Amino acid sequence: MVIPVYNERENTPILYADLKTVLDGLNRRYEILFIDDGSTDGTREVLRNLSEKDQSVRSVLFRSNFGQSAAMAAGFQISRGEIVISMDGDLQNDPKEIPRLIEKLNEGYDVISGWRKQRKDKFLARKVPSWIANRLICSVTDVNLHDTGCSLKAYRKEVIKKIRLYGELHRFIPALAKIEGARISEVAVNHLPRRFGKSKYNLTRTFRVLMDLGSLNLFLKYLKNPLRFFGMIGVWFFGLGIVLTAWVVYQIGSDTVPLLDLNVLITLVFLLWTMGFQSLFLGLIAILIVRTGNRKGCTLSPSLIQWGHHGK
Repeated sequence: MVIPVYNERENTPILYADLKTVLDGLNRRYEILFIDDGSTDGTREVLRNLSEKDQSVRSVLFRSNFGQSAAMAAGFQISRGEIVISMDGDLQNDPKEIPRLIEKLNEGYDVISGWRKQRKDKFLARKVPSWIANRLICSVTDVNLHDTGCSLKAYRKEVIKKIRLYGELHRFIPALAKIEGARISEVAVNHLPRRFGKSKYNLTRTFRVLMDLGSLNLFLKYLKNPLRFFGMIGVWFFGLGIVLTAWVVYQIGSDTVPLLDLNVLITLVFLLWTMGFQSLFLGLIAILIVRTGNRKGCTLSPSLIQWGHHGK
């Protein structure tokens, strides 16, 4: 279990108790990883106590607020289970759905996404922005899910360990998993109303998601051969350079352009050709990075503390 939390002091003990009841009933070995994203309301002390009391609980305490994607990335990296399940720490994801996710995963899938079919959130503040973002994400990534934003998901270890997260990319995990050839499905899950605390989501977060969606679109199209993207830009620069070079040669031959204007045109020709070659070299460098880079996942931030049954 990978559970990011931020200022969830009242919710965390209840969630822990509910998880224990469900996970003990599975008759499997398990661990519960709480990732505290710089809480200031006493959540960290609650997690320390749980980690010291229960050997199946480990806590990662960020020294500052780095965001949900960073919290999930840390949890995924240090998780040890063959099956990794993520969920929110606000009690709106129902732990009783965990056995259904595992059952669906065992049908031969690599990623199972929860679908909050009857969502218990405010209509204008949460449901409408989420619906818009979900439709855009599905259209761009070509991953057909009803609810990409649901944190309740189940993954096979070999898939989730390969995925690198930053920004707001935790919303796009199914699309990133698709790049790895993952088989994806979804399950309608129960969604509960928030009992304690306030939602951490707002409209500004929706805009950040849309910005990341643009970079993800580029990532999906040109990951395997980035030279195509940079080469296309270079072709435009080369094309403009060729046209302008021919025009300058013609004007020099006709001797109708003032010297000052001619110097400006020659400088522009030089810039266009230079930009074309730079784009080409950037594409070649990008290919080297893609083919030789380590894609096993992001490294843990140095600004965190791990807390488990063996102590700090």
